[in-house]
Amino acid sequence: MGKKKLVTIAMSLFIAASALAGCSGGNSNKNNETSASQAPASSDQPASVEPVTFTYFNFQSRGKDVMASETTIGKILQEQTGVDWKMEYLVGEEDTKAGVMIASGDYPDVIAPEGQIDKLLDAGAFMPLDDLIEQYGPNIKRVYGPYFDKFRQADGKIYFLPYSADQGYIGDPNISQGAFWMQRSVLKEFGYPKVKTLDQYFDLIRQYKEKHPQVEGKDTIGFAVFAPSDTFYNIQNAAVHLAGYPNDGGVYVNMDTHEAKVVAGTDDIQKPWMKALNEIYAEGLFDAESFTMNKDQFMAKVTSGRLLGYFAYNWQIGEATNNLKTAGIDEKRYAPLPVVFNENIKDQYVDPPSFVNNRGVGISVDAKDPVRIIQYFDNLLKEENQILVQWGEKDVTYSVDEKGRYFMTEEQQKNRDDTNFKLSYGFQYFEYGWPRYGSNSLLADGNSYGVGNQPEVAASGFTDGDKELLAAYDAATFSDYFSDPDDRPWYPAWSINLGQGTPEQIFTTKSDDLQKKYLPKMIMEAPDKFEATWAEYMKEFNKLDKATYEKTMNEMIQNRIAGKW
Repeated sequence: MGKKKLVTIAMSLFIAASALAGCSGGNSNKNNETSASQAPASSDQPASVEPVTFTYFNFQSRGKDVMASETTIGKILQEQTGVDWKMEYLVGEEDTKAGVMIASGDYPDVIAPEGQIDKLLDAGAFMPLDDLIEQYGPNIKRVYGPYFDKFRQADGKIYFLPYSADQGYIGDPNISQGAFWMQRSVLKEFGYPKVKTLDQYFDLIRQYKEKHPQVEGKDTIGFAVFAPSDTFYNIQNAAVHLAGYPNDGGVYVNMDTHEAKVVAGTDDIQKPWMKALNEIYAEGLFDAESFTMNKDQFMAKVTSGRLLGYFAYNWQIGEATNNLKTAGIDEKRYAPLPVVFNENIKDQYVDPPSFVNNRGVGISVDAKDPVRIIQYFDNLLKEENQILVQWGEKDVTYSVDEKGRYFMTEEQQKNRDDTNFKLSYGFQYFEYGWPRYGSNSLLADGNSYGVGNQPEVAASGFTDGDKELLAAYDAATFSDYFSDPDDRPWYPAWSINLGQGTPEQIFTTKSDDLQKKYLPKMIMEAPDKFEATWAEYMKEFNKLDKATYEKTMNEMIQNRIAGKW
């Protein structure tokens, strides 16, 4: 689950003090926003286009390390700015990589830190951007200006630009977030039945596996959750969705009282989910490798045709499902289902409008030329370049009809679904991990910013199998048979920052560690031991300072409801 924290006041003072020390003498530029020799006289002067290469590190594994200019998008942006990037991506554990960076004090020019953002902020890895934005960021101010107060840190400064700054709003016609996914061959086998409850979902998998125990000589796999250590939140979040809540992180929020309660250890949310998995594991329906397989191994199972159902977020494994679509293996693709515990629960899988204030990209204190970098960011936020990084080039990767609506031809859609094309063109690298509009934004001409949210693209991309399935559920798009999201002005609560080393942050760490120890155990042991293991888990869990965590979360949620972020 997302656990986000504020920079502590003490560390903020340290950062400020370091900045002053840097200004007082010496050769280090760390924590300075710019040096006089780097800055043009004013922002009215055109940005330099002299060739320069900067380093960029992303804590996601989005692709192989590459020079930006080796991609089509990166080359176009280089021609505009003179800037190239040596782009590197995470290999191994996030914590380890962040620890090495911090211990060495050696940072790339730009960092997209994902879940390590608070550690790097506390370590003073990022320079403040306020003066740079004021002097060289008219497009940054246009896009992020209404949100500035939502991501200033405890010292009042801005250290990174989030990935979410919606310009208008359009919903997702499909399901790009979490769901209980089921192989379409299972649904087709039983005449596309309505699948509302978890019992119904597992019963279909059970029946199909009994009829088809093997696929091409290998055992059929009933159900998996993509939940190794770094995505363990999938096993945690599934329980919240089953209970009719969206992903608010470590808590669920009552819609009437707006009171937040911890999800872990709940008798009516986490426990029934664990018990259900314990039961299907005993039947041989649950994949024991759910907690150990890496992403490549999980995607291999998704594309093998052997896995009948899984829980994950579509953005985690979209590459695998796109490969199935490209290969034309329609029946082995997966349909998202809004599964809940019982018929009386309203599903909440579709995210409401939101602002995520603790994911983004920042300029490090080691940056060679922060002015050129902020100018690159500002240029990137011009609408024509936001179109470039999402849609590409007109008549090449997308088309425009006589009404000005964006769409894709069959060939263009085929390319967009091809992972190798996305890598070579640069979509894989530039559509996320840089300053950007929010995913649900609208462009000035009314087209969708996100390609997948454009109704024309969604409709034209549907295969015959898609159309058959949608017709069976009387839906025009996959989100049509999910409930509309309820308005949640605090959403997502997982983006609330708690501060490194605070009692609240310590609670989340210990709670996660405890769940990683006990949840797999209670799933994979004999059913007659489940209650004893649950009791042991709760005995340990009740030793944690849940009360302080809940009190703080409730205060922060009330602040957000009142418009105070």
